[in-house]
Amino acid sequence: MALTGIQIFKLLPQTNCKECGVPTCLAFAMNLASGKAELDACPYVSDEAKEQLAEASAPPIRPVALGKGVREAKTGGETVLYRHEKTFYNQTPIGAMVSSDISASDLEAKLKAWNAFQFERVGFNLKPELVALKDVNGDKDAFAGAAQTIAETSEFNLILMSEDKEVMAAGIEACKFKRPLMYAATESNIDDFGAIAKENGLPLAVKADSVAGLTPLTDKLSDMGLKDLVLDSGAREIKQSFEDQIIIRREALKSLNRSLGFPTITFPCEMASNLDMETLIAAMHIAKYGGITILSDFTGESIFPLLLERLNIFTDPQRPMTVTEGIYEIGSPDESSPVMVTTNFALTYFIVSGEIEGSKVPSWLLIKEAEGLSVLTAWAAGKFSGDDVGLFVKKCGIMDKVKHTELIIPGYAAAIAGDVEEELPGWTITVGPREAAHIPAFLKTK
Repeated sequence: MALTGIQIFKLLPQTNCKECGVPTCLAFAMNLASGKAELDACPYVSDEAKEQLAEASAPPIRPVALGKGVREAKTGGETVLYRHEKTFYNQTPIGAMVSSDISASDLEAKLKAWNAFQFERVGFNLKPELVALKDVNGDKDAFAGAAQTIAETSEFNLILMSEDKEVMAAGIEACKFKRPLMYAATESNIDDFGAIAKENGLPLAVKADSVAGLTPLTDKLSDMGLKDLVLDSGAREIKQSFEDQIIIRREALKSLNRSLGFPTITFPCEMASNLDMETLIAAMHIAKYGGITILSDFTGESIFPLLLERLNIFTDPQRPMTVTEGIYEIGSPDESSPVMVTTNFALTYFIVSGEIEGSKVPSWLLIKEAEGLSVLTAWAAGKFSGDDVGLFVKKCGIMDKVKHTELIIPGYAAAIAGDVEEELPGWTITVGPREAAHIPAFLKTK
């Protein structure tokens, strides 16, 4: 049973050190009880208290780590039904399925093509994380060989799909270093798969024919000491799958049902006959509330919108999306190229950089930290003042990259031109266009 805020407070060091981000230990205890804080935020809590507080501090949906390496991912760990209440944390890992009877050459070609699907967006490298290897003929050598190829020749992490314990064991032996997800423990094989997962320290998916059927399976596995579980309600019809995701999330968050307090896995690849429809179903699951989603293939027109949707949904709604402060090179600029400055609001950056790129005029774009505000809003809030902009230009290093002394500021921030000139004596401050669409013509004239 979860502890109350007062019960948690009695177990804290009560130093009111503020290092956790709130002014008092009591406030931290209340946040911990309501799921708005993590126990690790307190640097002085004792090991004994950590053990006693484990239940209270654990999120209602257990976070489960998947894989190893550059595409390692985490699913679960969510604490709210709606992202505006707080935020969603662990992005839905996306995978594609291959059959164990695939030829070595075809698998190599697929992995090479799939690995190329990486997209730069808002300073992030967006890419899918998983390959689901499905046993189709019970050939453990073929299954192990394909698993080894995926693990050793690609960045992808794996989901091993088989109900045969010998096939599963062979696959694990071939790619254990990648910490694959085992799929799936069912009523008929739960003892064997539970033992294999525990012996190898691997996450385990649990499959039933309904949400209600999952409870006895997860309870049994939990009693065996397995905590990293992933749920599959067995639904392969769109409406039922959608309902199951909501039921599981509400049971975990609202009813604090620990038996269902795990992330889910969904299979759009088994719900549609073409990739276009799979993509729509996957988009639904990313929004509500699939922990992992598996497609039949990766193509640019399918994976890019899903990655972009995922990025938007798992961005903190209470904080604007930003890019990192610094100097951005657009079109291989040199020492005589124009220097422009704007705020770090992501939308502003992408619009401005896109227009500069479209102009074919190589330029330096300086991005100044402004708490994610647009130019006009940042100026009005005092986050994009002339003094600050001038100081930023001095410190950012652009003076070492160019020989001229002209800075182009946004048209909406024309009022700061005088203050920038005072901070940058000898520089010419040019007021650029108000609208980004006018940047190409402005730069070509320059």
